[in-house]
Amino acid sequence: MKTKSIKRDKVSVITLGCSKNLVDSEVLMNQLQHGGYDVQHDKWSRGRNIVIVNTCGFIDRAKEESINTIMEYAEAKGEGKIEKLYVTGCLSHRYKDNLEEEIPEVDAFFGTNELPRLLKTLKVDYKHELVGERLLTTPVHYAYMKISEGCNRTCSFCAIPLMRGKHVSRSVEELVTEAKLLAAKGVKEIMLIAQELTFYGLDIYKKRRLPELLEALSEVEGIEWLRLHYAYPAQFPMEIADAIAANKKVCNYLDMPLQHASDKMLSAMRRNITRTETEKLIEAIRKKVPDIALRTTMLVGFPGESEQDFEEMKQFVEETKFERLGVFTYSHEENTRGYQLPDDVSDELKQERAAELMSVQEEISRELNRQKIGKTFKVLFDRKEGGYFIGRTEYDSPEVDNEVLVDARKNYVRVGDFADVKIVSAEEFDLYGEVVS
Repeated sequence: MKTKSIKRDKVSVITLGCSKNLVDSEVLMNQLQHGGYDVQHDKWSRGRNIVIVNTCGFIDRAKEESINTIMEYAEAKGEGKIEKLYVTGCLSHRYKDNLEEEIPEVDAFFGTNELPRLLKTLKVDYKHELVGERLLTTPVHYAYMKISEGCNRTCSFCAIPLMRGKHVSRSVEELVTEAKLLAAKGVKEIMLIAQELTFYGLDIYKKRRLPELLEALSEVEGIEWLRLHYAYPAQFPMEIADAIAANKKVCNYLDMPLQHASDKMLSAMRRNITRTETEKLIEAIRKKVPDIALRTTMLVGFPGESEQDFEEMKQFVEETKFERLGVFTYSHEENTRGYQLPDDVSDELKQERAAELMSVQEEISRELNRQKIGKTFKVLFDRKEGGYFIGRTEYDSPEVDNEVLVDARKNYVRVGDFADVKIVSAEEFDLYGEVVS
């Protein structure tokens, strides 16, 4: 008697946006795999009959990328290349009603906290016993770990609370369990991510518990680096700096977005800090951790930003000499406090100011990198590319910071391993070195 084979559904999960979205996708993929699906990440190939797009809705550029990606797969569905298209994530959470009307080809839209409903749609039961487990999409030696969700801050430019809700911490025990699972897979570096790291623990322990969490995670065998993203500057708890200084496994690195340096703009942005207070904070952190690499983000073009405001920010960057810096242009987001103000800085001027600020940072980075020539650093190697082994020091996070390049013809290292590297030359955002035998 002939038997009819049952076709197994194959899913492609496409992730857009930040590392927090990436973690969400990894959790989703793990649940789907345990539910019997064949899952792959960030690419679609023939034979994959279901696509799930995990969207970003943070700023205009991210929203545009998300819409374009959804439309690409909606067209593929119309051509019969895929059978089902689902959309989740921040954009879907924020604009679900509009998207359902505008893109009817999508089978269903889901918000940021609707993983169980998405799984149910795919006839998969949400498995609580899998909490903390996920399919890694990063190289096996590093991973992101979300220690909390949401944000209680009221920055006037930011729509994150609209999409992610209030701050909710995960327990120390749950995070330690996850770290052990990651270490068992070969992870050596964990990036702790949250919309607001300094709030960690306030909701569930009634006190800030980040230093205690760092201590607990540092005891996990196999984990060698712990890295911190992102800290809010106002009323920054200095015990975090103490924890960085005292714990060898915590990288001398802190990502602390400042957004501006003009008191007028900081007030309009509802950042609850002044330039003078910011300068004192940076001085205090660098005093406690002299070897720290401070990464920050600046926002140009907020409503009412004058040339004087921008010049003040540029001067602040020149004087402070951040080890790492990124620049965003303001995006006028509905339902934020900033949306009530006229978006009076032209897109062209926003771009000009962003480019000018990054030009300042390039010179700072070049100067700081040149000071590293002749010194030896511990480097974690991420990949081999174009004749080079490419890695990072403890002062650099993946994809956004500087890299160390080692000539593969003259040196050999294993991807995912640490090696001591002597720096022999430097550019504005890259270091070149030789492995110390």
